[in-house]
Parts: sequence; structure tokens; C-alpha cells
Amino acid sequence: MFKRHRSLASERKREIFSRGVTRSMLRNDLRNFHCLSQLVLSAGPLKSAPVVKHAKTVHFEIEILDAQTRKQICIVDKVVQTSTIHDVKQKFHKACPQWYPSRVGLQLERGGPFLKDYITVQSIAASSIVTLYFTDLGQQVSWTTVFLIEYTGPLLIYLLFYLRIPYIYDIKESSRRLRHPVVHLACFCHCIHYIRYLLETLFVHKVSAGHTPLKNLIKGCAFYWGFTSWIAYYINHPWYTPPSFGNRQVTVSAINFLICEAGNHFINVILAHPNHTGINACFPSPNYNPFTWMFFLVSCPNYTYEIGSWISFTVMTQTLPVGIFTLLMSIQMSLWARKKHKIYLKKFNSYMHRKSAMIPFIL
Repeated sequence: MFKRHRSLASERKREIFSRGVTRSMLRNDLRNFHCLSQLVLSAGPLKSAPVVKHAKTVHFEIEILDAQTRKQICIVDKVVQTSTIHDVKQKFHKACPQWYPSRVGLQLERGGPFLKDYITVQSIAASSIVTLYFTDLGQQVSWTTVFLIEYTGPLLIYLLFYLRIPYIYDIKESSRRLRHPVVHLACFCHCIHYIRYLLETLFVHKVSAGHTPLKNLIKGCAFYWGFTSWIAYYINHPWYTPPSFGNRQVTVSAINFLICEAGNHFINVILAHPNHTGINACFPSPNYNPFTWMFFLVSCPNYTYEIGSWISFTVMTQTLPVGIFTLLMSIQMSLWARKKHKIYLKKFNSYMHRKSAMIPFIL
């Protein structure tokens, strides 16, 4: 009997406990459901995920006409927005292989300026169809080739006159008369000048990848080679007379020549390398090197040192051909310096106050 009552009591306790557990579970479920519903209501209406729209690639169709006859040469199609004039020239060359890209000149209007290679098609397009006019620029030569040929010629030509080849001077006069020391010094300075030019062209200057017509190379060679022949003929002639003031004039002018050559080199190194921020569009600034302090006075110190070298060479040799060459070079470099100075004034007006273009306080 007692065992039976105990078993009934334990079963009742289990039933009561199970009912309590189920009730507590229902209460917890109701609370969780209530919290979840409040959270959903507070979050507001559901938003649909944004649809990513892919931008359509716009293509241009470029019609190329002959600038003289206005006849259609070809049509370059499927040109994207980011394409440049250089890309158009490449495609034009594929369609017309007889004209390589450096020989192609493209214009928006007949007689207008030629479009630069870096200009994008989108910047000049008024619609999806663009009309450009083609001009054959003739045979082209790279700028590096131009500089190397122009500067190698004077170096070799001067050495031929210095060796006094029999076909140039009389053999008897050449053997009878001894050379003045300034003749040897002039040869050394002249060779140093053009060797520096050649080395800077190869290792310092960042020559653009552009080209120039072959006629410009011919004109440059005629100028440099012709004047070098005239200068070398006079200085190395057996009847050459030394400077009026003797060794003092030669020594002072030679030292000044070497100083200007060194200054020109250090200036070219600064112009060839960007500043510490890596931006080329910054006005060159002087550094710890005293030769670069010329930037405080002029905007184109490389031309200042160049003219200084030729003035020193003129005083050292005291010859008319060198003086005429120096005068012509001064005029040309003053024009280049003024042009660059105007560009610097537009870009870096705050840096250019109280500065001259080439000659301090004068020009």
C-alpha cells in the first residue's frame, strides 16, 4: 500500500513539474515573439537591394578626310571615350600602312593646329561622329636621333681641324709654326662641351617620344656643323694669333667656362628629375648645390650658363666666328627663355616674383 501511494505521489509531482515547464516555455516563446515583432516594426519597411546599373560604353566613329582634297581616306570605328589621338593614329596606320603614326597630322579644321597625341577623343567630340583632317607631315626623325647627330658632328669636325689635315692647311706652314697653348685649351673646352651634350642626351635628359620632320634635322646640322667648321678653321690655323692680354685672359675665361659647364650640368639634372613629391608640374627649386642657386634669380638658368660658356669661349679664343655664333645663340635662347618664363608665370605665379627669364635683373 505504502509503495503504491508513493508511486502515485511521484507521478503527480512529475505531471505538475512538466506542466510548469511547458507553461514557462510558452511564456518565453511569447516574449521572444513579442521582442521580434517590435524589432521588425522598428526597422521599418523592407528595402529592396539596389540594382547595379552597368554604364554603356560609348563608341565614336571617326571620319578622316584629306586636308587638301577633302576626300574621305578611311573611317576609324569603335573608338572608346578614353582613346587618345595617338590611339587613333595607330588604328589609322593599320587601315593605311603607308603612313606610320609619327607621320600623321590630324586637325579638327583645315589649316588649324595639329592635335597633340595625348588629347582624348571625348574632349574634341561634339557627337558620336567626329571628322578629322589628315596631313602628311613627311619623313620624321626622333628627337634623340636629332640631338645625337647634331652634337656628334661638331665634336668630330673640330678634331679634324685640330689635327691639321693636309687638305685643310698648308703642310709647310703647319710644321713651321708652333701652336699657342690656347689652341690646345680651346680644343679641350670645345670637346668637353659637346661630350657633355651627348652624355646628357643619353643619360640625363628625358627626351620626349615625339618626332620632328627630317628638314629640321638638316637645318640643325647645317647650323652647328657649319659654325663649328668656321670656328675650328680660325682657331687651329697656323697664322692664329693668341688673345691680346695673354695668359691672364686665357686663364680667367677658361675657369669661367668650366664653372658655367658644371652649372649647366647640375641645372639639367634638376630639370630632368621630378621633385620629392613625384610631381613634374612643380617649379624647380635650388638645393644644397651652389650651382643651383641661380634659380633664385632666373627661371631658365640652363640658358644663363650656356650663354656664359660661349661668352667665356669667345674671350678665351678672341675670334670673330665664335663671337657671331655666341650672338646668334644668345638671341635664340633669349626667345626660348621668354617663352618658358611666360608659361611659368601662368602656372607658378607665386614663385616667379622678382625673377628674370635668363639674365638676372635684365632679361
